[in-house]
Amino acid sequence: MFTTTIKFNIPKILEDILINLQELGATPILVGGCVRDYFLNIPVKDYDVEIFGIDCFEIIEKSLKKYGSVKLVGKSFGVLTLRVDEYDFDFALPRIEKKTGNTHQDFEVITNANLSFKEAAIRRDFTINAIGYDFSKKEFLDPFNGINDLRNKTIKHIDDDTFIEDSLRVYRAVGFASRFDFKIEEKTKELCKQIVLNDELKYLPKERIYEELKKLFLKSSKPSIGFELIRELGILKYFPELEVLINCIQEPEYHPEGDVWIHTMMCLDEMARILKEENIKDEYKKLYLFYAILCHDFGKPFCTKEVNGKITSFKHENLGIEPTISFLSKLTNEKKFIEIVCSLVKNHLAPFQLYLAESSLKAIKRLSLKVNIEDLCLVCLADCLGRDISDKDKCPKATSWLLNSAKELNIQNKAIAPLVQGRDLIALGYKPSKKFKDILDFAFDLQLDEHLEKDLIVQKVIEKY
Repeated sequence: MFTTTIKFNIPKILEDILINLQELGATPILVGGCVRDYFLNIPVKDYDVEIFGIDCFEIIEKSLKKYGSVKLVGKSFGVLTLRVDEYDFDFALPRIEKKTGNTHQDFEVITNANLSFKEAAIRRDFTINAIGYDFSKKEFLDPFNGINDLRNKTIKHIDDDTFIEDSLRVYRAVGFASRFDFKIEEKTKELCKQIVLNDELKYLPKERIYEELKKLFLKSSKPSIGFELIRELGILKYFPELEVLINCIQEPEYHPEGDVWIHTMMCLDEMARILKEENIKDEYKKLYLFYAILCHDFGKPFCTKEVNGKITSFKHENLGIEPTISFLSKLTNEKKFIEIVCSLVKNHLAPFQLYLAESSLKAIKRLSLKVNIEDLCLVCLADCLGRDISDKDKCPKATSWLLNSAKELNIQNKAIAPLVQGRDLIALGYKPSKKFKDILDFAFDLQLDEHLEKDLIVQKVIEKY
């Protein structure tokens, strides 16, 4: 919802800081996302301030230290960060940038406190991010009509030459369009396509791509908007694991919506809805759930075929592991994250399989050793709801049954723990040896399969060993 008010309310602590900077002769101007989000009525916790009129970095730093611990992001960029309570503040000197090479670090940066706001803002990516608020004059600065573009829900670049210098802006355009449900202006879209066509994205570090996709996932009510733009702009050439989902056919009885790509897009939006409904706050958890649902059918292009007039994708959950690892490795080096996503991909059919088979508690216990059951139920639910079937009421039945069963055993968020451990064997007089593993495996199997208490398990161990 676009605001019609003109008064920019900022935290009291920031007011104090800005007044202090004014007393030093500076003209502080709030810029970027905080101003944009104010107009969109989005709560603001991060504030960026450009400080005009002072060219002595040390004076600014000394002033800020009165309010808390100040961190220098990079003196060449002239950026200082300060966190106070729940707020994050970035303070920067006005600057101009010029690309000198292919990587994101290849920029010549020149700070100049005497630049006009328009001169400083031309380096920014989009008009909606080039709106300023002059704290001294209590007025908005809008040299590129960003307020009008916000009103019209349009993503528009500022300057052709500066825009193409940073290829990450392609992902940023996608992200903003997805987060706000805005349209990318046609000329901006063509520039994005040209950047992709020129293969400029290959120079981006995986960490920067990951961060942009992170914002897309966490801040979009419909992540599919972003991924459809990724497809339209040609970015899928860098992610063949996603590209092969397009035109990968599915059995119409179970997937009347169309191919695997369409299904995956629907699943992403369902996951966004479910996470909001469940009020999950943990960003790390939300991210691996999003990636799990994005990757859950990566195996289908490798096994989809027609058998007796039916389209099948037998064992696609197992075949999806290799492309999932390949895909995620282009975005992150975190092995734990990749492992979590893979466990969810590999087991995403399990809730329905166990439910339909009316499986015993034994099977649920063994499932807990492979995957977080609570997470798995969320992925399975998004998978089931992300299609055009008429009987969607069946979807929560399987997941609710599995989750409730796991809760009864207190294993919904953790693997079942062995009752008998090595220290118990030592207490019984057994000497540590290679045989320990066999004995412990035998004890654990009794626990899982026969639901025996610890005393009875110990008795059977003694009888056998």
